[in-house]
Amino acid sequence: MRIRIDLAYDGSGFHGWAAQPGLRTVQGELSAAAATALRMPSVELVCAGRTDAGVHARGQVVHLDVEPDALARSAGRAPDPPLEALVRRLNGILPADVRVRRAVEAAPGFDARFSALWRRYAYRVADTPAAVDPLVRGHVLAWPRPVDVEAMNEAAVLLLGQHDFASFCKQREGATTIRVLQELSWRRLPSGVAEATVRADAFCHSMVRSLVGCLLAVGEGRRPVAWAGEILAAERRDASVPVVHAHGLTLEEVAYPPDAELGARVELTRARRERA
Repeated sequence: MRIRIDLAYDGSGFHGWAAQPGLRTVQGELSAAAATALRMPSVELVCAGRTDAGVHARGQVVHLDVEPDALARSAGRAPDPPLEALVRRLNGILPADVRVRRAVEAAPGFDARFSALWRRYAYRVADTPAAVDPLVRGHVLAWPRPVDVEAMNEAAVLLLGQHDFASFCKQREGATTIRVLQELSWRRLPSGVAEATVRADAFCHSMVRSLVGCLLAVGEGRRPVAWAGEILAAERRDASVPVVHAHGLTLEEVAYPPDAELGARVELTRARRERA
C-alpha cells in the first residue's frame, strides 16, 4: 500500500530535504524514523518539493510504500488504527523540528511529486524596525530598507504565466527551466511584515528566492518595475538579481487533483515541459 504523509519542519537545522552523506537532512531523519517505526531495514521516500538548506515547510507531502501486513505489525498492541499508531510512533522518534501531521492510505495512482497540481510558498520580509520580531527571526528576513508593495505587485504581473525561468534558476544539466507561475503577489500583514505568495506547477532550483530578490530590488526603488520583465526575457542568470536568504521561505501547501485524475496528472507531469 502507498502511504501519504503530511509533514512540517523547521529547516534551520537541516541541509535541505534530500539525504546527503554526513549531513543532517529532513529526508534522512524521516526515513530513519520510518524504518524504525515500521521495523524495516530501510524506507524509500518521495516528496512533493525538495526544499533547499534552511527552507521551512508547513505543507510538505511525502509518500512511501509498505506491505499492509508490515504496517499492521508495526502498530503492535496499540488500540489505535495502524496509520494513527504510525503517526504517534513517528513523532515519538523524530526530533522536535520535524512533525508528522497525518498519515493516510493514498488513492491509487497517487505520487507525492508527480501528481501535484501546484506548490505554494510564502516568503516573509520585515522591512521596518517595527516589523522586526526577534522571536521569529528564523522565519522572517530582516530587510534594511522599506519596500513598496504596490511596485512589487506591478513587477510581479510581468512574471506570471508559462515562461522559461532560466534567469531565476540555477541550471541543472538535462533539466528544463520552463514553468507555469500561477500566482506571485505581495501583501502587508497586520504585523507590518511584507509577505509574498508564490504558486507554480513546479519550481526549479533557487527560483522562488531569485524571484523575491528581483522584486525586492524593485520594491526598494533600486530598479524600475519593467526590470523584472527584462530579466525574465533574457533567459540567463544575471548577477544583479540577488538570491535572498533561505530562512524567509516556507513551503505552505501542495495541491492535488481528485483521485480519479491522479494517474493522468502523473503522465502529464512526467512529460517534458515545452513552450506553449
